[in-house]
Amino acid sequence: MPFETNSLEEHWMPFSGNRDFKANPRLVVKSEGMYCWDYKGGKLIDGSSGLFCCPAGHGRREIADAVHAQMIENDYTPHFQLGHPGSFELAERVARILPEPMNHVFFTNSGSESVDTAMKIALAYHRARGDGQRTRFVSRERAYHGVNMGGVSLAGMVKNRETFNLTLPNISHIRHTYTDDHAFVKGQPETGADLADDLQRICENFGGSTVAAVFIEPVAGSTGTLVPPKGYLERIRKICDEHGILMIFDEVITGFGRMGTAFGAHKFGVTPDIATMAKALTNGAIPMGAVAVKDEIYETVTNASPENAIEFFHGYTYSAHPAACAAGIATQKIYEEEGLFDRAAEMESYFLDAIWSLKDHPMVKDLRGIGMMAGVEVHHDGVPGRRGQQMQKDMFWNGMHIKFTGDNAIVAPAFIAERQHIDEIVDKFRKTLDQHMD
Repeated sequence: MPFETNSLEEHWMPFSGNRDFKANPRLVVKSEGMYCWDYKGGKLIDGSSGLFCCPAGHGRREIADAVHAQMIENDYTPHFQLGHPGSFELAERVARILPEPMNHVFFTNSGSESVDTAMKIALAYHRARGDGQRTRFVSRERAYHGVNMGGVSLAGMVKNRETFNLTLPNISHIRHTYTDDHAFVKGQPETGADLADDLQRICENFGGSTVAAVFIEPVAGSTGTLVPPKGYLERIRKICDEHGILMIFDEVITGFGRMGTAFGAHKFGVTPDIATMAKALTNGAIPMGAVAVKDEIYETVTNASPENAIEFFHGYTYSAHPAACAAGIATQKIYEEEGLFDRAAEMESYFLDAIWSLKDHPMVKDLRGIGMMAGVEVHHDGVPGRRGQQMQKDMFWNGMHIKFTGDNAIVAPAFIAERQHIDEIVDKFRKTLDQHMD
């Protein structure tokens, strides 16, 4: 598609060093399957599925055709007191792969919106039950829950919140799960389940009856793939049940097959009360997110209002946008018809073994991983985050995209990856590590 790009100045880019980028731009002009192409003609393997969005690979014609057909037939329908068939089909398809009894889905446009929506649902649910005093939320250190003010308030990654210190009150943070004895552990660590007792201490300090919900990433993704210790999520679930606290899983990264199961909830055998999702919902083709809730939550909120009244005063102009729903339906069909969740499970062992081949490199500080997701932490150069940022840029020119957070690379290839693609990712990663030995 031709563009008349005469200036890079006007676009204020997100989560980017704008001045640095515009001095040496890294522009992607094409993507297909496991690869992207830059504006100079260079071919890059995508080692992070975009931003963990594209597990079915890039350029899926089925999705593009579905979106095109929908835009021609019905380009927009507002979802305030109106609807279109696509949203109901997509909601049913998503509910079909969620753990029971999570059978109701509220659509948003991003993971950030999903998190803020989940907070509102939690407050509305408790209010409808006569528990309006439950206004406290609990999150974790090193957590990432999007960039809206609710998510920023929950954030446990310092750089995501220190500039925006006018955050929501009544937010408590418990410790993250990583300890020194988890270094180079593949899968779930054996130790650390007792860290869940931090939630019990919050209940003792503030009163369990004041806590609305606890937000948990089944695997802490954006911070660099922190895998929960064995028994940890189960203990969080037990404490929530004892105190009437809603357990909310942020499945924005772990959802739709990344763990080799439909959701992280299936991988770890723990069912939350609410789950947020986005990214792979549409294979990254159209912005879309969602919040799934247990039947009892939906029924409590909706039944608390008169028959003809609006029950939940929340939503977005583009909630359940017809084009996004079309993309979501086409994506879910691909996952099912091609068995991509099972494929991810089958590839897990080879993928993690390949990543662990980097263990011997002196630049590698730690490796963590589960499913089709791994964190490669490199030693910083005296300024935390600087080497990781430079390595991400160097990898681009070495023919690979990998997402870095600080000095942590997050490797998360598409589920269509063959063994040779995994090998290529690891080889190019090692090449870039070697460059930084100088």
